[in-house]
Amino acid sequence: MVVQQTARSRPRTREVSSAAQAASRRRPPIGAELVDGAVHFRVWAPRSQRVAVELSSSTGADTKIIPLEKESAGYFSALAPDARANMLYKFRLDSGSFPDPASRFQPEGPHGPSQVIDPKAFRWTDTAWRGVKPGDRVIYEMHIGTFTPEGTWRSAVEQLPELARLGITLLEVMPIADFPGRFGWGYDGVALFAPTRLYGAPDDFRAFVDRAHALGMGVILDVVYNHIGPDGNYLKEFSPDYFTARHKNEWGEALNFDGKNSGPVREFFISNAGYWTDEFHLDGLRLDATQQIFDISPDHILAAIARRVHEAANNRTTFLVAENETQHSKLVRSPKQGGYGLDALWNDDFHHSAKVAATGHNEAYYSDHLGRPQELISAMKRGYLFQGQWYSWQKQRRGSPTTGLQPLNFVNYIENHDQIANSLRGIRLHGLTSPGRFKALTALFLLGPGTPMLFQGQEFAASTPFLYFADHHPELAKLVAIGRRKFLEQFSSVACPECTPHLLNPESEDTFKQCKLDLSERRRNANAYALHHDLLKLRRKDPVFHHPQPNGLDGAVLGGEAFVLRFFGGDGNDRLLLVNLGADLELTKMPEPLLAPVEGRKWKLIWSTEDPRYGGSGMPPLGENGWRIPAHAALVLTSDES
Repeated sequence: MVVQQTARSRPRTREVSSAAQAASRRRPPIGAELVDGAVHFRVWAPRSQRVAVELSSSTGADTKIIPLEKESAGYFSALAPDARANMLYKFRLDSGSFPDPASRFQPEGPHGPSQVIDPKAFRWTDTAWRGVKPGDRVIYEMHIGTFTPEGTWRSAVEQLPELARLGITLLEVMPIADFPGRFGWGYDGVALFAPTRLYGAPDDFRAFVDRAHALGMGVILDVVYNHIGPDGNYLKEFSPDYFTARHKNEWGEALNFDGKNSGPVREFFISNAGYWTDEFHLDGLRLDATQQIFDISPDHILAAIARRVHEAANNRTTFLVAENETQHSKLVRSPKQGGYGLDALWNDDFHHSAKVAATGHNEAYYSDHLGRPQELISAMKRGYLFQGQWYSWQKQRRGSPTTGLQPLNFVNYIENHDQIANSLRGIRLHGLTSPGRFKALTALFLLGPGTPMLFQGQEFAASTPFLYFADHHPELAKLVAIGRRKFLEQFSSVACPECTPHLLNPESEDTFKQCKLDLSERRRNANAYALHHDLLKLRRKDPVFHHPQPNGLDGAVLGGEAFVLRFFGGDGNDRLLLVNLGADLELTKMPEPLLAPVEGRKWKLIWSTEDPRYGGSGMPPLGENGWRIPAHAALVLTSDES
């Protein structure tokens, strides 16, 4: 039943004073905030003349209507003394009743009521945690719904000790803002403050982060600030100014960061970034598709987000990494240099060249990459390959110079969620190339001076695919499936008629279930697992790989598919990484200065992909008068005193 709230007996002046005090002690600017045993509700809804809260018990019974008082600039607020944690609520607007845009949890999904959450109820144990230092970062991208068979935070927690043992130091969680349906990638989130109910309760996420910190691993969250999903998006009911027609967005309406009434919109997203950092103790964010975040104001929204994350971290080391298809290095330059102050950028150029080198295929958006040794050398040294040159695939210039940036400003990978799924069957790279090439490229990006990233299951050569999956209502599901097929048609090999029957429907539960990792493969694929474990140990323990000197890397092409990287360690303590993606290479003539040992020293082999431990065929000692570099292999040499 609905019970209209009656006037309280306390004096009006005292009530206003209490509400004002509660408002001053809020954390996020809008939403439901617990203050001294009561709940303060606040919302931006300039489209409505009157706003109220429909408040009910956790079971949905005994609904009370609490009118909110109108503030300036379209805000409404009120203190509800009888409200408690776990109670359900919606905001009643002129146009109807809707969930809170800043809801901390949607127990019934984004179409249902919001729930009052007490963010201080969780007992953290990570007070000594100070984050992950830049040189220590090894990222592991993961999708909670497919990382374990159960697909929950609690089941993921059980696997964290093994990731720490492997050498992972930073977990990158794919988006968790709540979205409709039973499964999805998370990039169509609509409740940006609410961890999806599909993986557990908000405190389950906190427990995941707390346990990761205890094991020496940070956690960053993939957030989508470039669009809002199409189903369950009620922001326009509160204000049409959340969106703008001034900019064109690939995935719907662009968000309004620089137009009329954009102040509250900017505040909404900036506070969201601070919210994850503050209330969930996150160590940073991965910002999705930043090329679709449009802002021509003097203070770019990305720069404002970076500042807010740093403030909310309270002296913890944070990590802000952006996906930016247009390859604008400005994002990671300091504000003093006119940049936005982020820490790193995803490096698709390295991925594309590495994949072409591994497979020989360079259709569609791989067409400007040839996979040649010089590309891989340049990517290790300079990050992006395209820094303003003509890019024939897009018929325009692409990228900007990376001069002055460091290798750690670039996240390198040979797999991620997009690049595996952008194919016919979602097959991982080890299934598309030879075992030797896969191992050699793994050694390259894990030992290289950039920030390395693995995608879940890569460390044990998972046989499970990673496909695009999204559970939508029938009408939207049909449109999504059509859109996905059209996207993949850019690959002429996938567009062939005989491939059509093999394209799996994103809305199929079987498509989703196929992507769940089989964690027993860690044991069955022990060779691949040992390879990744030992490489990460070498990166962590070897002083030259762990602490690369500034500008301390050079490289040279040795053959059609072979090259060398020399890591200068100081005092003659150098390393060579020899990578041969082609046939056996006999280096009996070596007119290349990078192959010369430091005076008074000689080269000594310390690691090879040909070690039988990794399924290799063995590696003979290096000769004095020449070297034989096996096909599809990588070797590490150290400068040893004669």
